Amino acid sequence: MVDSQKRVVVCTPLECETAAEMLSSMEKAREEGADLVEFRIDSMSFSHISQLHKLFQLRTLPAIVSFRADSWNASSSEDRNTSTCLQVMRLAVDLNVEFVEMDYECKVGSYYRLESNGTLQVASDTNMAECVYNRPNSKLIVSSYVNGGKPSPEKLGNLIACMQSTGADVIKLVINVEYITDLASVFKILAHCQVPLIALAVGSRGLISQLLGPKFGGFLVYGSLGDKTVPGMPTLFSLRHVYKLEYINAETKVFGLISNPVGHSKGPILHNPAFRHTGYNGIYVPMQVDDIKAFFRTYTGTDFAGFSVGIPHKEAAVGCCDEVHPLAKSIGAVNTIVRRPTDGKLVGYNTDCEASISAIEDALRERQATNGGGSDASPLAGKTFVLVGAGGAGRALAFGAKSRGAHVIVFNRNYERAKSLAHAVSGKALPYESLEKFRAEKVMILANASAVGMEPNSDQTPVSKEALKAYELVFDAVYTPRNTRLLQEAKEVGAIVVSGLEMFIRQAIGQFRLFTGGLAPEAFMRKLVLEQF
Repeated sequence: MVDSQKRVVVCTPLECETAAEMLSSMEKAREEGADLVEFRIDSMSFSHISQLHKLFQLRTLPAIVSFRADSWNASSSEDRNTSTCLQVMRLAVDLNVEFVEMDYECKVGSYYRLESNGTLQVASDTNMAECVYNRPNSKLIVSSYVNGGKPSPEKLGNLIACMQSTGADVIKLVINVEYITDLASVFKILAHCQVPLIALAVGSRGLISQLLGPKFGGFLVYGSLGDKTVPGMPTLFSLRHVYKLEYINAETKVFGLISNPVGHSKGPILHNPAFRHTGYNGIYVPMQVDDIKAFFRTYTGTDFAGFSVGIPHKEAAVGCCDEVHPLAKSIGAVNTIVRRPTDGKLVGYNTDCEASISAIEDALRERQATNGGGSDASPLAGKTFVLVGAGGAGRALAFGAKSRGAHVIVFNRNYERAKSLAHAVSGKALPYESLEKFRAEKVMILANASAVGMEPNSDQTPVSKEALKAYELVFDAVYTPRNTRLLQEAKEVGAIVVSGLEMFIRQAIGQFRLFTGGLAPEAFMRKLVLEQF
């Protein structure tokens, strides 16, 4: 039996066609670190209930048996599906399966009746009454699917109160959220619910419902098998080896990347181990945010302590801050926000600028040292700095290059944005179409701050291999993949290349210092990135 007092229980849902596949998948789940599996019986094809007998008896992990009658065998009548559902549940109880899950919405047809006051009444079938109430070794999970609208704490609270009246041991809510802000109600309910509660938000914006479940008191979290990933559900591997939810508690501070898309982020596999390495009680999670202003209006508590800001929110983030560091203000883009502990105000910073420019300078100085040269002046001074992209990362690069004495030329698909940025750094904007043939009399540096070449479009590049011959150094802010096509071709024509991974390491170290108010384990973080990215 699962220990309900354990800090966090990790469950893997299994959807397989046969009992043999279920048993095989259960073994994979056990090997990958699951504490519990959910047999989704409605995903199976079977002609007789006896075919499930072996599955239940041979389980090697505690299990939940669930069966959604409305999802199984569309060719059968509702009554037949309902009857099969009840047989499955009765068998699971008879064989002492640890949990049986039943829908609150009364998909079990005539056996249940939903009263006007929201309570669930067992009808005349005495066998079913026995199945639900006389189960000495099986616990009952009553589940509800919440679709559409914004799930307010009041609405969810009323629903849970009604579900408790069924005699449930555990309540489960599956919520289809449209925006990440909808999850605030879920966290509030988790923190105050008096009965064990499972809250699963469906879709990519719902990912943090599982990652933060242990902090707010969730009974269990779901993790998928590595070869059967589910949108919005973390993998078992990430739960056990990246997030390590056993370290998460009510006092854990939440940090995360605010971006859209967010799936490419490597931040969690860097910041989470660094928190544990330094003994800091924090967790770093990906947050797919559509409206950054709405996000900060919703998540105002001190639990949400700091944020990395990614595409496309870096410029809009400036307006969300109560205070902005002078460098970030001059750039007009924020990539780090910290909630100041003393007063809860949001303070914005930009660690992209120094990270990217210092990485470029160090690479140039290394070449100079090899050739017997070098000076105290910036190696960018007096050079032509060709910038592709005028978003948040582009602005950081442009202002950094200007501060080192470079002449900045901006190319961007939106020419008006290019002109605006060029004006801000006393540079020059040119039409994007002329990038390929652009040449300058001075030695040139190329910096790609656009998303061209990022996975899944890693076959793309902003500049042809032939055109790269005009550049002394090529920098690519893209770090997924680590070695982009742009960098591969630049190296082939003899240019110095600087990966976005180096910028990522440096800006992350700067962020970590701001997040924790202390020193960052630089050597540890660098080693981790180079080994795992």
